[in-house]
Amino acid sequence: MHSLKLPAARLFTTLLAAAALALPGSAMAQSTEFTPQVGQEGKDVIWVPTPQALVEKMLDMAKLTAQDIHYDLGSGDGRTVITAAKRGAQAVGVEYNPDMVALSERAAAKEGVSAKAKFINGDIFQTDFSHATVVTLYLLPSLNVKLRPTILKMKPGTRVVSHAFTMDEWQPDQTENVEGRTAYLWIVPAPVEGSWRWNGSGNGPKSYEVALRQQFQKIEGTARLDGRPGQLRDVNLRGDQINFTVLDADGARRDFSGRVSGNTMQGVVKQPGGDAKWSATRAN
Repeated sequence: MHSLKLPAARLFTTLLAAAALALPGSAMAQSTEFTPQVGQEGKDVIWVPTPQALVEKMLDMAKLTAQDIHYDLGSGDGRTVITAAKRGAQAVGVEYNPDMVALSERAAAKEGVSAKAKFINGDIFQTDFSHATVVTLYLLPSLNVKLRPTILKMKPGTRVVSHAFTMDEWQPDQTENVEGRTAYLWIVPAPVEGSWRWNGSGNGPKSYEVALRQQFQKIEGTARLDGRPGQLRDVNLRGDQINFTVLDADGARRDFSGRVSGNTMQGVVKQPGGDAKWSATRAN
């Protein structure tokens, strides 16, 4: 029998190659898997992960449920998306770095939530997330402000939670701190600016008109009852839910609560003589 003789260096190379081929596929993949580095450059921001305790708090602030559609803008290693999916929500991460997307998909599979956690390799400014009911983000203030017009066009009641950074003059509805980190919650307000008119019931005024001025969720305005000046107080707008008080010339109080839907508001008024339904239409 003849034997094959190879120079020592060539023999070592051949044996090394053979050993590599003999390794299971997963072992070879592990040696080349992408490992993210804190501070690595991204398209718009560097990557710094949100601590898991704050992720949980942010989703608590949003009151995330299994009925929600959640989008995480700039999803990084996927931890917020995976946490939302574990709570039963349909969760989507938008991430520009394809290596981070692949990493997130592997993590979702490992956690058993691939059916609920999806990842898009794309630009947050080019991705349609208008159907989301919850949005989370950890971006720079300038990027938050750039996203703000898009967010304000979303369905009233959509919850938006940001790690660390605000929306400039759009004040948050809630602020929480966890382990020295801050999270801010905004609830997308219904657009209510304009004049609203409706008919009264019972022994009170027969016609109402309120003129509302709006800056995000902050509302001011005036009221007229049967054509005479009244007082409009304590207007509160949270998503599509509105509450306000109207006082007539005699000081009689009427507390209105209702829901805004496009150019209509309707709900219940607490007034002298008992509760009654009311329905208003925007005049302009």
